[in-house]
Amino acid sequence: MNKILGIFAAFAVSAAVVLPAAAEPATLLGVFGNWSAFSSGAGAGLTCYALSTPRATRPAAAKRGSIYLMISDWPGRKVKDEPQVIYGYQAKEGGQAGLGVGGDRFPFFVRNSGKEGSSWLQALNDNPKLIEAMKGGVSVVAVGTSMRGTKTVDTYSLQGFNDALAKIHTVCNM
Repeated sequence: MNKILGIFAAFAVSAAVVLPAAAEPATLLGVFGNWSAFSSGAGAGLTCYALSTPRATRPAAAKRGSIYLMISDWPGRKVKDEPQVIYGYQAKEGGQAGLGVGGDRFPFFVRNSGKEGSSWLQALNDNPKLIEAMKGGVSVVAVGTSMRGTKTVDTYSLQGFNDALAKIHTVCNM
């Protein structure tokens, strides 16, 4: 029980960090396996997102902050299933970044904000293929490179992903 409360608290804190521009605090919509679903805001500012923390990180000794994989719906912008990787460090812009699901690889581009680096899918046309691969996959691997040149590899379980994704789509009407 304490482990579940600890995970919930980590997700709640991360929601405030991940979406600092949100006018309202995040609302937990549910925990689905290794994924949690949240909503924030209202009306045109409504955002729904599913996020997870990695089950494994390499190198294990690397000093990092919060690490997440997040899929967001932004109905006011008509954006559905936007993937984002939060690395927990300042990332090397132009450095290697991406997601791998099974044999499929999806390149991402990096942007830093404050002390955290994030990345987003380079080719928006690949978005449906990435989401379908995740829906049918067991795990997803995120690769990134820190400003110091350290390559990181984070493995996320996809257990609960489909249910968390369905929940955010329902709440955001997407």
